[in-house]
Amino acid sequence: MNEQQKALVKATVPVLKTNGVALTKHFYQRMFTHNPELKNIFNQGHQNSGRQQEALAMAVAAYAENIDDPSVLLPVVERIAHKHVSLGIRAEHYAIVGRHLLASIKEVLGDAATDELVSAWAAAYTELADLFINLESDLYQQATQQDGGWTGWRPFRIGKKVQESDEITSFYLYPIDGGKVPSYKPGQYISAKLFVPEWNLFQPRQYSLSDAPGNDYLRISVKREQGNAEKPEGQVSNLLHDQFAENAVLDISMPQGEFFLNETVQTPVVLLSGGVGITPMVSILNHLVATNSSRKIHFIHACRNNAVHAFKPHVEQLAVNQANVEARFFYDQRTEQDTNAEHAPFAIESLLSPELADAEFYLCGPAPFMRHYLSELQRSGVAGERIYAEAFGSGGVN
Repeated sequence: MNEQQKALVKATVPVLKTNGVALTKHFYQRMFTHNPELKNIFNQGHQNSGRQQEALAMAVAAYAENIDDPSVLLPVVERIAHKHVSLGIRAEHYAIVGRHLLASIKEVLGDAATDELVSAWAAAYTELADLFINLESDLYQQATQQDGGWTGWRPFRIGKKVQESDEITSFYLYPIDGGKVPSYKPGQYISAKLFVPEWNLFQPRQYSLSDAPGNDYLRISVKREQGNAEKPEGQVSNLLHDQFAENAVLDISMPQGEFFLNETVQTPVVLLSGGVGITPMVSILNHLVATNSSRKIHFIHACRNNAVHAFKPHVEQLAVNQANVEARFFYDQRTEQDTNAEHAPFAIESLLSPELADAEFYLCGPAPFMRHYLSELQRSGVAGERIYAEAFGSGGVN
């Protein structure tokens, strides 16, 4: 891009911040009208709720704002690249997206979309697309070069189905081809692809792996969302709970994700989770225990009540058996019978101690939970490089 093109792109930032969602809504409607096959790749629950449109609008505005130095967005780009690879997005898809994005700029902005502005955005999009294509090509190559790895979708059999709480059920997945299960980094996720009859579409959903690597299965632990016609986000989780019994087959992707345990240090680990955000934390905990790590582990979990608390007996047993594991639980609806749980919310200051001066903090849960405790950690003086955060759903945590 030349300087004039960069200036034109930056000049659209105010418009993108005020009208970006209108642009992205038009873009998705246009793309799905002309390329309906892409509905099988994009999360229609997030489309119907507007979350995907908002996330894309924020991403486009951020890219325009940082067009002089897009490298500051690299952590976000890497996160998106991992998600793209887990969904099977390929280089050829970028030409389709670019065509509809540029057409949407013309159609939404009208006379304001001059030939020079559209040309500038075409150049900007080409550079961004090339960045994603190169990153994702590397991830695809890493996947195929790994023992037991693959790209695209691979069928796995549900060998065991275990209810972990009133809302969360674990699915133990075994490759039906008899091949090896690849290793992965504790904290990463897979995508599962299901056919949703109500939508007449295949739908991918991403689920954290909830056990340590090194087993002959992959385990996901899925929360049943209370979805309905007005809240379609729950369509897939309810289908998985109700219609996928043991021996059913799921198509899944290779494990991906840039949120995982840092194993280059031996400092204490604090695992902070809310609700179903417990799943990657159990993977990290189980891995540390399985590898006989000497790192001090503080496992902190918050949820509504005992009935929805998944993996509680398992974590309690580890805290009893492992001298380096401590666990604390916090409930919004604590009763007198919950003698081993405290009232939520908890304060970060109450968890900090001198021994955690160099600890690493891992957070996962709903966006409000994440925003609150990220802010608390920062106010408490925890350095950003010691905080790792994973938020479920579209977008990130700001």
